[in-house]
Amino acid sequence: MNPIAPDKQIALVDRLTEACGGGYSPDVRRRYFITGPQWAPAYQGQAVFHAPVRPPVTFETVIEEYAKMGVNYWCTHDTDVIPTQDLFTPRQDEIVARIKASLSKNGLKCSMVTTETFHHAVWAAGPAAESPDVRAYTQRRLENTVGIGHELGAQYCVYWPGSLGYYTQGAIDETQTLRWYADGINAACEADIHIAKQYKRPPLKHCLEAKPFEPQAEILLPTSDAMLAFIFSGLVRYPEMVGLNPEYLHELMWGGAPRASLARALLCGKLFHFDINDGYRLKHDVDIAVGLVNPLDWLNVLVLLRAHNYEGPFNLDYKPPRTTSAHAVFSMSLPTSIDRFITLWEMAGEVSSDPIIREATDALKAGGAVSDPKDVGSIVEANKELLSLHELIGHRIFQILIGAHRGRTYSL
Repeated sequence: MNPIAPDKQIALVDRLTEACGGGYSPDVRRRYFITGPQWAPAYQGQAVFHAPVRPPVTFETVIEEYAKMGVNYWCTHDTDVIPTQDLFTPRQDEIVARIKASLSKNGLKCSMVTTETFHHAVWAAGPAAESPDVRAYTQRRLENTVGIGHELGAQYCVYWPGSLGYYTQGAIDETQTLRWYADGINAACEADIHIAKQYKRPPLKHCLEAKPFEPQAEILLPTSDAMLAFIFSGLVRYPEMVGLNPEYLHELMWGGAPRASLARALLCGKLFHFDINDGYRLKHDVDIAVGLVNPLDWLNVLVLLRAHNYEGPFNLDYKPPRTTSAHAVFSMSLPTSIDRFITLWEMAGEVSSDPIIREATDALKAGGAVSDPKDVGSIVEANKELLSLHELIGHRIFQILIGAHRGRTYSL
């Protein structure tokens, strides 16, 4: 193949994207509670070792492009759209009014708001630092975000305490820091109760998001299980208002099983919100799009969520790779990510209704006919052949993933 001229490359990418097929129309995508964050398409490719590779985009552009592709909901950090110095000023009100107008014009709703408590220099020691002034500012920021959420009609407020931790052992008292962090959550909930009454709306659902690594060297709430313990510790004054926003990759990063973490949240009634992406175990937070690394695991995650009637948002919390152009972010990266999720969700429905899986699962639950239930040997003998169904179920799920259950084979 000859070198591709720069002015021909967009057409090539668009043509090959179309040739892939398997995409859904905007009307079909709107059937799903998929939420589009400002930060995903606005990510310019920058990181600790990376310079930006894409130009900045405005929230008007992001909202308009989400509407075109069939995403019904938009969400944001406060400072994704409002410069830090403009918070608490008339400029904030002007920007929020522009956001409302853009959402209305394009037929979108704001699903969630979150406060940036990790990037700015004020968070150098975290949002629950020793300084009373820092903690007071944290509470003001959290309360302000709640107000923005109600003004925009949001249902959820998310908290990622990635800077809640330390670099050097012994530098902080972990128990005191957790108490101070709870003070911030409590202040946000109290403000929410008051503001919700003013707007005559239900209070927001407050969702904690865990991450095992970065940016601090040691994180105080690194996993969803740690978050659950924190919610039920007695430090959180309104535990009924506070739940979880697990992120698929955050649960995977520390070597855990995302499906098991989600199951524990479901048992506690605390799975409020779910950030969807992909990546690798025991690695950094690459935020790859859904299904590009672990499609079989993703299928099993969605089987679980369908089985438990999860009805919360699926938030596209990922970063288009640095190799993806600004044009392709909207024309290829985001739409294909959405379409893989929809395909996996519908495949999960096939798994749940598959007669082979259902019969195998029912047989395992029924157990074997034990001749003497008080004799351990009899119990083993009665069940040992049934246990082979565990592997068979895994094989059947794989067949559904690749379409073998519909006759897909290769002639060798």
